[in-house]
Amino acid sequence: MPICESISWFGSIELPSSDVVAIDPERLQVRPPPGSAGPIDVTVQNADDVSTRRTLKAGYVYDPFYLEPSSGPSSGGTRVTLRGNGTHWNGDTEVFIDLAPCAEKSLISPTEISCTTPIGTPGSKVVRVRTSETSNVDVLDAFRYGDSDNGYRGGLSGQPLDGRIKVIALDSYTGNPIPGATVIAGEDAASAIVMKTSAGGVATAEGAGLGPKLTVTIAKECFHPSTFVDVPVDTLTVYLDPILSPACGSSTDPPPVGGGSGSNAGVRGEVVWTSTGEFQRTGWTNVPAPESDAEQLVAYVFRLSSDPTAEFQLPPATNAVTPKAGGSRGYAFNFSAFPGNLTLYALAGIETKEPRRFTAYAMGLLRGVSTEPNETTKSVYIPVDVPLDHALTIDLTGPTPTPKGPDRVRTTVAVRVGDLGYALLPTAQRTSLLPLAEPLAFVGVPPLTGSIAGTQYITTARASTGTSDSTPRSVLAQLASTTTSEPLVMNRFVEIPVLEVPAKNAEWNGRDLKLALRPGGASVELTVYEVQSAGNIVNWRIAAPADKTSFRLPDLGALDPALALPSGPLTITVTAAHISSFNYGTLRYRELDRRGWTAYATDVFYAHLP
Repeated sequence: MPICESISWFGSIELPSSDVVAIDPERLQVRPPPGSAGPIDVTVQNADDVSTRRTLKAGYVYDPFYLEPSSGPSSGGTRVTLRGNGTHWNGDTEVFIDLAPCAEKSLISPTEISCTTPIGTPGSKVVRVRTSETSNVDVLDAFRYGDSDNGYRGGLSGQPLDGRIKVIALDSYTGNPIPGATVIAGEDAASAIVMKTSAGGVATAEGAGLGPKLTVTIAKECFHPSTFVDVPVDTLTVYLDPILSPACGSSTDPPPVGGGSGSNAGVRGEVVWTSTGEFQRTGWTNVPAPESDAEQLVAYVFRLSSDPTAEFQLPPATNAVTPKAGGSRGYAFNFSAFPGNLTLYALAGIETKEPRRFTAYAMGLLRGVSTEPNETTKSVYIPVDVPLDHALTIDLTGPTPTPKGPDRVRTTVAVRVGDLGYALLPTAQRTSLLPLAEPLAFVGVPPLTGSIAGTQYITTARASTGTSDSTPRSVLAQLASTTTSEPLVMNRFVEIPVLEVPAKNAEWNGRDLKLALRPGGASVELTVYEVQSAGNIVNWRIAAPADKTSFRLPDLGALDPALALPSGPLTITVTAAHISSFNYGTLRYRELDRRGWTAYATDVFYAHLP
């Protein structure tokens, strides 16, 4: 029986066939198009048979606003942006998540507000926007607390620094305020303004000498110190990491140090192919047949990765979806994940049993899978509709090597799904020696059509030293493209930084740092120093704008011996980062590590403290 294709409309917008999956005679899975806030009619029809057309009035409702990111850790501290449609927000507008006020609210425009999430409990929450005593607008499930790093924490904000500065110190693990932290506003502890944070973790100072730029250091016993050089604004929010040492232990429970919350979620569904008959269970049409008994048809389901350079890892063989799997419309799978709003993708291909080797021939993607703690989301259907039959060629020129390296480059290609994450591919990762003799060809990437329409290819190149991926290292991250028809040129690596003070293996006075940035390559906007002592147990992080290559730090030991770095060997890791459209005055915490860098170069140097 020929397939009876279903057609769907949201209002007057007809959905493309790739956004409509017919599950059975009574169910369709569709992906709504963009729309305006409010209800909209939903219409369905069987192929060209107008007599089957049915319309559900106000069958779908577009929310008046959404949050970006839409999930974050239950400890709070996620900076979110509310984006409205047809809203008229003002300075008096209030935001609540699960009836708790969203802190540090900032009005960006009548349709945009940013704020910091409060502490919450795992699960999806109502977000309320109050514009007056009698006007509340609620959006259900607008924010979800779970194990998520989405958003950013802390950084620089506010107005240009002119006589007043506010510093907020928070525990990076719990999000709680840190009372009694020492804040040093200035390079010299003897002449700087020295403050202690309040019970709420806040310290403020006023004075004619505060501005237009100021070096600010925050330290407390049993926390890693942090310094921000040449701060040009009046507000600094700092997250300090606790020092995980027995000397910093207490009789109370230790702070949480990551890991799962114990509230996992499950997903149960099917991978599906376009049917050759109405609602028939067919599949594997874009995968070649096995050639021997040693091969079998297999599909695997993955969650998007937060890192496009991550190693592709095949799930356990027990997770394989085969033609023998149950299912009504497709082939059943079970998937375990943390609670949140997930985007899942499937890879289908052929797998050999001994040795185990998987070759992918097709893929498909499904956005917006909502999961709850300790619950299983059912009836999830992932279409496998995109062949892996394209080749992406990369013309790569590496950074200028130093006597130490780098000597090789690892190149990866992933598919970026908006701000949701990256689909990793099994054939899109390769390591080659430098310099390259010819361009690199990556065969087996998908065209950006069907269920992955609107995505991008994200190519990264990681030049490093030796088989262990050692420093010096230069990484060109997240170069986006949307076509495979022309070679992709990759030559804007950041050159390797050189630390001049302290000198190699020399004694450091604990105060002066001087860096040389080699010419050429991509521009540098930010430098980050990690000064580690006591066997790397204590880490002093220093952030500086790229034009500040020589500066002085306050003597922490002169203020309080408990704040000083322990004497002995030091490891100083220096990173020069290229960040597109960067403004140091609005530095976000995610820009202090590779998550926020377009390209960067890192090297490690050694010294010692007397």
